[in-house]
Amino acid sequence: MDIAVALVDEAELPRHRLVRYVVGYDSSGSMSGTCPVRLVKEIGMTIASYPVTDPVAEHGEGPVWSGQWGGLRWVDMLAGDVLMLDPDGNVRRRHVAKVAAVVRPRVSGGYVVAAERELLLADSDDLDAPLRSLGEAWNDPAIRMNEGGCDPDGRFYIGTMAYDESPGRGSFYVAELDGTLRVVLPEVTISNGFDFSPDGSLAYYTDTATGRVDVFDYDPEGGLSGRRPFVFIDREVGAPDGLTVDDEGGVWVALWQGAAVHRYDVGGRLDAVVGLPVRKVTSVAFGGENLDRLFITTSARDVDRAEQPEAGSLFAADPGVPGRPVLPTTL
Repeated sequence: MDIAVALVDEAELPRHRLVRYVVGYDSSGSMSGTCPVRLVKEIGMTIASYPVTDPVAEHGEGPVWSGQWGGLRWVDMLAGDVLMLDPDGNVRRRHVAKVAAVVRPRVSGGYVVAAERELLLADSDDLDAPLRSLGEAWNDPAIRMNEGGCDPDGRFYIGTMAYDESPGRGSFYVAELDGTLRVVLPEVTISNGFDFSPDGSLAYYTDTATGRVDVFDYDPEGGLSGRRPFVFIDREVGAPDGLTVDDEGGVWVALWQGAAVHRYDVGGRLDAVVGLPVRKVTSVAFGGENLDRLFITTSARDVDRAEQPEAGSLFAADPGVPGRPVLPTTL
């Protein structure tokens, strides 16, 4: 029996019915003709996902909903493209650089794009607005920007990684107003998800290689402090990638190679799972007029499209809890 189909079918049960187990996958990458290899843990509910687009991205990442620019944008990271979902469901695409790692709205209007080694600013919300560079942040061609986000006071954070994923080659930075980057965390391997609790006092962060989601204390003067583990995720279940926090403080984590998104409550207990028909789930964001849809990006890199034909599609789910508006940057 196809495990992916089994997972989605189970998710189509009434959402609040208790479902005992989520299944893992074997390490071959196959999504068909395989059997469950690991029972994980009890959860409160499973939630169905559904495709919103065709497979439009090679490596979809970083979804962001902003009323300021009228909907959802995300990136096809290693193609260097920013994508936009129009209200009619069509996808617009703009090539901006060799890499497009993150896009976020600016408080003053416009948006910022983290490119390979520089930050690009647009002064208008239009997808095709002119971009200006704040300058190359480093000159090592082996290191590129990856995921990032903003704190409640508008500071923009960006993580980096080595193209070959060498351990400890990356860092986690905060951008000063002139665009210079200051190291917050050194010796990072794959800097990924970053978001805040509803009251702004906690920040959640993932270095994918650790297999953890960590939590920091945050205050406007001192920044991030007190790093500690929030949840550990077994590598057989998947690797933590992008994340977002809902209005109740629940942390939704995309699982690379896990075919799922996990929700952890404020105490770190797994209480919901969104199942997907593709393994490489990259990031999540709440969107829609009421911020009650969960948008999910996926990757088709090194994927057998015969086995996972929807890899690279944008998916969505109806989680039953709203998210929060995206935090914009003061850059």
